[in-house]
Amino acid sequence: MDFVALLGTKGGPAIRTGAPMPTASLLSLGGAEAVIDCGLGVTRGLVDQGVALKDLSRVFITHLHSDHYLELGPLLHTAWTAGLKSPVTVWGPAGLAGYWQGFLASMQADIDLRIADEGRPDLRDLVRFRPITADAPIVSGGLNVTALPAIHPPLTECWSLSFRAAGRHVVFSGDTAHNPALVEFARGADLLIHEAMLAEGLAALAARVGNGDDRLLRHLQRSHTLAADAARVAAAAGVRALALHHLIPSDDPDFGAADWARAVAPHWTGPLHLGTDGLCLPLD
Repeated sequence: MDFVALLGTKGGPAIRTGAPMPTASLLSLGGAEAVIDCGLGVTRGLVDQGVALKDLSRVFITHLHSDHYLELGPLLHTAWTAGLKSPVTVWGPAGLAGYWQGFLASMQADIDLRIADEGRPDLRDLVRFRPITADAPIVSGGLNVTALPAIHPPLTECWSLSFRAAGRHVVFSGDTAHNPALVEFARGADLLIHEAMLAEGLAALAARVGNGDDRLLRHLQRSHTLAADAARVAAAAGVRALALHHLIPSDDPDFGAADWARAVAPHWTGPLHLGTDGLCLPLD
């Protein structure tokens, strides 16, 4: 079955009682599976979707904010302890290789012990890192993947990703400010998964979790997309369905599903999915 499962749908790295987990998704197209982003909780999210971690083979990291790659190392290590023996390819920004080397150094004693005591293959030989670039499409296991630079300052290496296989087309916006280039990139997609903010919830969020000045609010405003603009992109691209992901705010009791629907309604009248952890979206 072709589907997308939203494993963690919160924008930002902090978690609180009752809050969603940070960003992670699972894509299955044409029999090929891929993990897109590895925020905290991705390993449990995959297991809850019935994924056998030992079969993990491909991971995409859109950019180097912690809510998108904090659990990459623990995911790979846990898959290894669950029986992973075949190579895993990780595509993402260049800095991921340094993160991985740091993780391996922190776990060297455990890795060496399990190799000697349990007869496991060397985890360090199983994981390969590849760069994402806009001019080099990726082909893996029947998946055809192209990348579009996202607008997410101050980071300069941040990607929107398009996946095609078995006649299906799924696009992830990644973290991005409103980007008109996504219209053509997502043209006719079966599903556009777009990050989204509620304008009326930003000031309260910044006051609750910021550092006392306006830097967090300014970051949100210049680096992320309002729900209304995500809806405009979906409509202009003629996609079949829109899913709102990486929600900001995601855990404010003053805002709920009705607020998100109201923000989108003037611009998008097609199928709308509001991201919740564990939400599975079949591509029928």
